[in-house]
Amino acid sequence: MFTGIIAEIGKVKGIARRGGMIHFTVEAPRLAPELAPGASVAVNGACQTVTEAAGLAFGFDSVAETLRKTNLGSLGQGSPVNLEPALRLGDRVAGHLVSGHIDATGVVRSKRSVGNRNFDVAVAVPPELLRFIHEKGSISLDGVSLTVKAVRGSVVEVTIIPYTIESTTIKQWRVGSSVNVEVDQVAKYLSPKSGAK
Repeated sequence: MFTGIIAEIGKVKGIARRGGMIHFTVEAPRLAPELAPGASVAVNGACQTVTEAAGLAFGFDSVAETLRKTNLGSLGQGSPVNLEPALRLGDRVAGHLVSGHIDATGVVRSKRSVGNRNFDVAVAVPPELLRFIHEKGSISLDGVSLTVKAVRGSVVEVTIIPYTIESTTIKQWRVGSSVNVEVDQVAKYLSPKSGAK
């Protein structure tokens, strides 16, 4: 489990295709020394298993399903990525509970300043996810815990504060950017809209 509070922006320094998988090496000077093989880390919100950790970098393998459901397959040499280590029992949940299992990718439709260095970002999401997304509810975009400002059709709007912009890859988002979407676990499994009994 994760909380959607990004610990570090890493940088992809190596990409190697291995059959249907891609092995990534990520430079993360703050986080890498804390990781060991077998540890879980969220990369742009997708839970990945560390396969190697040495010095200021770590590696992981993304399987075909992950590459199909997330934006990890579009990463290139030098791409920035949001990183968060797994939550430990007893840790404070500063964002919201995030599983690291991406539901789908969305597309940034707009990004506009709303004053005081805040930005409103609109992301189009697949229609089947809308029943789990509520105004004032939580959503994870590229692993970042955010509050839903509004839902207009299939577009979800969030407001990004300056700290979040500077501490995540959101500053790199442009219209057309692909972002990983994970809906709130409470909404997914307990909401009346989910159909769960």
